[in-house]
Amino acid sequence: MPIMPDTWIRERALKDNMIEPFVECQKRDGVISYGLSSYGYDARVADDFRIFTDVNGAIVDPKCFSPDSFVSRKGDVCVIPPNSFVLAHTIEYFRIPRDTLVVCLGKSTYARCGIIVNVTPLEPEWEGQVTIEISNTTPLPARIYANEGICQFLFFQGASPCETSYADRAGKYMRQHGVTTPRL
Repeated sequence: MPIMPDTWIRERALKDNMIEPFVECQKRDGVISYGLSSYGYDARVADDFRIFTDVNGAIVDPKCFSPDSFVSRKGDVCVIPPNSFVLAHTIEYFRIPRDTLVVCLGKSTYARCGIIVNVTPLEPEWEGQVTIEISNTTPLPARIYANEGICQFLFFQGASPCETSYADRAGKYMRQHGVTTPRL
């Protein structure tokens, strides 16, 4: 299962709309970088954030998720409280080919500040905006900048297409837009 290079990512993005909007080269002047890189694509975080809070006394329960668990914020900057957690989403909309699995890694600029990004794999034939889980592991408030790079997606092509894709299973997170909270 090889990792796919910039030429393959560009071809799929332009021909098959694998990534929309697609930025063909890495943008970095005065921003946390985003766009096409050598063996990946650095996605941007949108300006829509869900900051987890204990103000309402809610309990985080993946089987019965309550919107009382967070406060919603929209803006160019999100401040994540110390030792806290935020949900956000990519600006980009992804359409994953049937023979491809995508893995996400955090950006080193944020990681060096104690900000950890987690995204579960994008499965074959999944599509949507990606909900991003962002943790501030420091004892200090931390800033996230909307419309700038947040994570890098790596594309792995299988030896052949899978027998059953995410679309075939009618996955519960298919075609999501915006921040999508846990579903059962």
